[in-house]
Amino acid sequence: MNSSRKPSNPHSQRNLSSEIGAFIALNQEIFAQLLTFVDFAEKFTIGFVEINFPPDAEILVEALKTNPDCRDIQFVTLNFSDPNLRFLRDEIVNILLTIEIEINKKLVLIIQGLEKSIGVYGDYPPVLQDLNFVRDAYKRTVPHLILFILPDYALTRLAKFAPDFWAWQSGMFRFQTPQITKDNAINETQNTERIINRLEPPEKQERIDLLHRLLMEYNPTGHQATGENLRNCSNILHQLGVAYLSKREPIKAREYLEEAEKIANEFPYSTFYAEVLKTLGDSYRQQRQFDTAITYYQKSLSISQQLRNPLGEIAALFELGSAYLDLRQFTQATTFYQQCLEIEQQIGDRYSSASIYHQLGMVAQELREFEKARRNYQQALAIKIEYGDRYSQAVTYHQLGIVAQDLREFEEARHNYQQALAINIEFGDRYSSAGTYHQLGRVAQDLREFEEARRNYQQALAINIEFGDRYFQARTYHQLGYVAQDLREFEEARRNYQQALAINIEFGDRYSSAATYHQLGMLAQDLREFEEARRNYQQALAIKIEFGDRYSQAAIYHELGRVAQSLREFEEAQRNYQQALAIKIEFGDRYSQASTYGQLGMLAEAEENYAEARVHLQTALEIYVEYKEEYWGAMPTAASYAREALERLPE
Repeated sequence: MNSSRKPSNPHSQRNLSSEIGAFIALNQEIFAQLLTFVDFAEKFTIGFVEINFPPDAEILVEALKTNPDCRDIQFVTLNFSDPNLRFLRDEIVNILLTIEIEINKKLVLIIQGLEKSIGVYGDYPPVLQDLNFVRDAYKRTVPHLILFILPDYALTRLAKFAPDFWAWQSGMFRFQTPQITKDNAINETQNTERIINRLEPPEKQERIDLLHRLLMEYNPTGHQATGENLRNCSNILHQLGVAYLSKREPIKAREYLEEAEKIANEFPYSTFYAEVLKTLGDSYRQQRQFDTAITYYQKSLSISQQLRNPLGEIAALFELGSAYLDLRQFTQATTFYQQCLEIEQQIGDRYSSASIYHQLGMVAQELREFEKARRNYQQALAIKIEYGDRYSQAVTYHQLGIVAQDLREFEEARHNYQQALAINIEFGDRYSSAGTYHQLGRVAQDLREFEEARRNYQQALAINIEFGDRYFQARTYHQLGYVAQDLREFEEARRNYQQALAINIEFGDRYSSAATYHQLGMLAQDLREFEEARRNYQQALAIKIEFGDRYSQAAIYHELGRVAQSLREFEEAQRNYQQALAIKIEFGDRYSQASTYGQLGMLAEAEENYAEARVHLQTALEIYVEYKEEYWGAMPTAASYAREALERLPE
């Protein structure tokens, strides 16, 4: 709770007397009624004042304090802006004990900020439950006039959820909003879609609150918006949808987007309708309901094509490409991205092509075409540098880091991640920093710098928790589990994996669950729980087959081979290793072939086939030496194990 009896002066840069004059001129009659109410009210009395915007509330308070008819009144403003406030009466009683009441003056309490704890949606806000429950106690403990200054939506909820308290009102005063206040609010909400993701959570919530106040202005409770107000409503509803999507609340976003769609549907062939449909697609894509998302993107594309609106076409095609990329249907994704690129080249939009080259890099990366991915990212980066777009360079440096990491160029990867992180810090984009801290953790983990890895993962996790991004917490819990497992902290590893798995299941992300089932299999294997390990690997393998991810199947076949070998099921082990090796050769993953050659060598040794064991182990060692992994400080490596196995083989 933040109370204040000495309000700050937000008008210091404005002509306050002029603004008061303009505000009172617009609301002359209702202001006169409020003055009369304040003059005649005695003891405990409740008055509700409807003002939608805080600057106007501050003007009204100053107008009351400076009005000659209020010379004998002591106004005390209490600001309750804590969203978790529950016991309002207790807070007021405590503050009353500290107030120095002026002799021969009537005390009037002005309550502001209560809309924060009342909220915009949801049932029975705790503050209103308590307000209703302790209504009778106010007469005895707060024997003064109380003016509640609240926006339309908060008053509507107060009447609904605290009806007994609401029934005690002695006055209701609705003030009109000056046009300059509306214009200022609209200016603040311009370009919401472009910058909303870069706002810290409190600022993002302030933006949402402002949009709700604007919505009430153009569509007040009990009235039907028409004409220009209806158009303004649809735009605000769309912006609210975008804002809630930025908070990863797609269901809440859709409440507003569907209302915007109903209004926009009255003008079906408009750029705005196409944009609303695209954003509805985004809401379904965020829930991983890709087929529904694609349907909306196709509708948006169709309208933009009929309107001959190339920018609308590009936006819809881009999202279609991204949806198919999420579905791992890379050919379709590439087709849509290439169509974007063709339109951009036709209209001479070189700057926008940077984002398409970036996405084509992601497609190539998923296909393990790393040099092609790097070329596309570098094209994207060159255009962003050419146009001075430093902020968006961060995401491309980030992806170049992932490419370098996939190629085991760890210092190059770290260098790119640090460039991305520096830009995000420079622009105050704390949210995007989480992904880069996560990847720095993976580099440290690859280099077996486990404590450094853990520190980076914990920084990433803290940011995702701070921003309420539960979905992306899963990948970091997964990696924290991996670190704990490497450090043989098995219970800690299991807890982290299970948290990751629970989140992926909650969000319907079946594909990502496969990696965690895989790690739970490795954990069970470390604990020699071989049947449990096999069950987890088979779940992971089934998902990878379902999604057509052939490359990732190799690692699972490899581990199934290890389980079979531990159970002395040598033929089963041989089959699994050979399947793993075939896939690794198919995808040109020479580095990871080494581990499977090593296992085939040890399997042959167990079967006393020493000549075959020597061939496989020698191949594994050659690959490790090629990748400069023969030695790794004091830590034993796979290369050292292969060398030891070779040395113990009989001649």
